[in-house]
Amino acid sequence: MSPTDTLENNPQPEVTETPVGHDHEGHDHEGHDHTHEGHEHGPVLNPDCTREVVLDIPAEEVSKAYRTVTGNYRKYAKIPGFRAGKVPETVIKRRFADGIRKEVVDSLLPERFNKAVLELGVKPVGEPRVTELTIDDGQPLHVKAVFEFIPEFSIEGYKTVTVEKTSVEVTEEEYQHELEQLRESRAVIEPVEEDRALKAGDWAQITYKGLIDGEPEAAPVAGEDTLVEIGGKDTVAAFTEALRGAKPGQELKAEVIYPADYAEPKLAGKTVSYSVEVKAIKKRIVPELTDEFAKELGQYESLADLESRIREHMASRKRRSVEGETKDHLFAALTERYAFAVPESLVQAQIDTRLERGLRALAAQGMQTEQMRKLDFGRLRAAQRDGAVAEVKTNILLDRIAAEEEIHISDEELDSELQLAALQSREPLDTLRTRLTADGELAKIREQMRREKTASLLYERLPA
Repeated sequence: MSPTDTLENNPQPEVTETPVGHDHEGHDHEGHDHTHEGHEHGPVLNPDCTREVVLDIPAEEVSKAYRTVTGNYRKYAKIPGFRAGKVPETVIKRRFADGIRKEVVDSLLPERFNKAVLELGVKPVGEPRVTELTIDDGQPLHVKAVFEFIPEFSIEGYKTVTVEKTSVEVTEEEYQHELEQLRESRAVIEPVEEDRALKAGDWAQITYKGLIDGEPEAAPVAGEDTLVEIGGKDTVAAFTEALRGAKPGQELKAEVIYPADYAEPKLAGKTVSYSVEVKAIKKRIVPELTDEFAKELGQYESLADLESRIREHMASRKRRSVEGETKDHLFAALTERYAFAVPESLVQAQIDTRLERGLRALAAQGMQTEQMRKLDFGRLRAAQRDGAVAEVKTNILLDRIAAEEEIHISDEELDSELQLAALQSREPLDTLRTRLTADGELAKIREQMRREKTASLLYERLPA
């Protein structure tokens, strides 16, 4: 369509899919019959979840739809050389053949398709796919479409499926470990003023240069003012032995034979001869647990207040972690017990969701768009498939159990969720609700809340 061949208030969107009620793209239609057979777009549907609908619409209904749509085009079409509303019908049909054909299909098919599917007694998932379409003014419309659905299966005995429910109680050992990590995170390195030699637990500030044996051309392994813990778990034993007993200002030699599986590839399996100069002795000071220490960390009145808040935080964190892991084990047990076919369209949609999450994570880590474009998305999609299938099966099972248990999400529960989302996004609640409704996301949020509510019920029923 040229820039001057426009329709006021009647835009013609570009078509890239072939669901029921939409035309195939990339074909030139000049008012003649055109039959599409065997056109496949997108992933191959799962034959175990696929049904077919065939519709034949009488010629008189097709002609009536053509007259109505063509009349609307005549009313608004702007074509050079013709007054508005006076463009000959033959010109309209020639200029806007594709658009007219699409609108005729859209006006005739959706309602009839939905009725035909309803009579089959199944609920479609994903977009129906047209495999045959024949349409022409004055001729019967013939269409054949396939769609996926979730097949019926029994969930009898789901209440007897159990997994171990791990305790969420925080042990004293876990609590003490958390406290120790907190102390270690606030440790400081201070110089040792007394005149003495290095001993276990000290930190030596050293400058070193190492030559790799048998590789005279290799760059030296060197470092300036590096801190090395004497006897530390990350310190090579040869360095500890060479440094223990040394004093600042002393120069010494150390030969290190690195194991074949050493983390640094260029040193793995190599022998390095080091020259080391001790610059200073330092001590790592870990703060004591006192009221002052607690106050330095933030809004804590005392050490007792800090310890209480740590226990609360650990309890909440462990409860979420254990509950999440236990639910995952329960979902795995349920999907293992109930075998049923899964619509491929749902699997592909879940793969899309998983990839989107992954790409957002990569972007947050600093990956640029150009780098993302170079990723092997075919391989990435294949890697996500098993996880996506498991998630789709879990969602289907939770939906079935929710129906069996008559679990629903009230408007009040949904409002609470939206209020929280509005606060997090700093968006007015009414604006958020309008946007989510327009995008079709509001129903998805309610659906996900229902699944989470169902999962929580199953979790609470597990024997302690």
